[in-house]
Amino acid sequence: MVSPQSKVRHFPIALLATPGGETLAHHVNRRLLELFQERGQASPETFIRSSTNFRFQNGEGKGCINETIRGTDLYIVVDVNNHGVATKRYGQSYPMSPDEHFMDLVRILGATKNMAQRVTVVMPLLYEGRQHKMNGRESLDCALALQQLVHLGVDTVVTIDAHNSHVQNAIPMHCLENLHATYQLIKTFLAQMGQTPITPETLVVCSPDLNGAERARYFAEHFHVHLGAFYKRRDLTRVVAGKNPILEHVFLGSSLEGKDVLVVDDMLASGGSMLEVCQDLKKKGARHIYLSVTYALFSSGLEEFDEAHRQGLFSLVFGTNGTYITPAMKERPWFVEVDVTRFIAKFIHTFNQDGSVTRLIDSTAKINKLLGRTGGEASKPTEILD
Repeated sequence: MVSPQSKVRHFPIALLATPGGETLAHHVNRRLLELFQERGQASPETFIRSSTNFRFQNGEGKGCINETIRGTDLYIVVDVNNHGVATKRYGQSYPMSPDEHFMDLVRILGATKNMAQRVTVVMPLLYEGRQHKMNGRESLDCALALQQLVHLGVDTVVTIDAHNSHVQNAIPMHCLENLHATYQLIKTFLAQMGQTPITPETLVVCSPDLNGAERARYFAEHFHVHLGAFYKRRDLTRVVAGKNPILEHVFLGSSLEGKDVLVVDDMLASGGSMLEVCQDLKKKGARHIYLSVTYALFSSGLEEFDEAHRQGLFSLVFGTNGTYITPAMKERPWFVEVDVTRFIAKFIHTFNQDGSVTRLIDSTAKINKLLGRTGGEASKPTEILD
């Protein structure tokens, strides 16, 4: 039952999830129910509608929708990085790859057959987001994927911290809503720091490369501290694993002697280059090093991070639950999970009610309130908000 406060559409919310997105969808569903209850709005027992992605023995599959979605405001939740879900081929079990998760989404879209009033794909970690540009004769996978979704009837794609938001140019007549988890990451970082003062004398925000400098700058300007960045000097004569290998991390910034450093990036894959950055920061006199990323993928390297933490190379890693986090990673004393499911639920609730999502896309005002700043004047931090 849709809220009577809906101004325009009056379409009930329905959530579908691919197998990889089921955990995320259940968390978002719980948050949605909380939001409706807090606002005194009527809601169903659950917003989730049943669907199935069936697999044949050779690995092919089909999507099936088991409950009606006719006339709904449909949100399909997918986590393309969820390697905790397995699929079988010829009797063997394999962790699902991003390609298989994306095809599950395509199959579910094929099963919807334009029955919903509006279709939104909720994909926090954007599929093929790292292949957002071409070098030479390469494929432009992210753009092709977005165009395929639009061709299948998707009106809007919602993602969080796209590796490069310019990929939205691939679908200029449709929406790629690129949300940012900055508020949630800053809020969790402040909670961990406690009463430790944040000043230019105590903290430096750093980007591990020049491509992410704009993201780190946003953190630095909110904290009113200095910004540093690393330039990756590469060997252009060789290609290893599709990239020119890094020869050296060259630091661009002021003195780090005795200061804490917050390293900000959108993604941590194996973490090898991030540990090299931490080593360089320590050599330059950094005290405590904190790593803040939207997606802590850890495709490998957990043991290396354990050892680096034992050696005091870094203090904490902050990562969101916008993608799958392994139980082993959750148990690490150095990992801090940052919740973004309420943020996603707020977007769905606001979008469904035809409200403005600008305040969700740009969290500057919320961060200023979090830091106790009004009109550009600093004061003591206020109570941390949701």
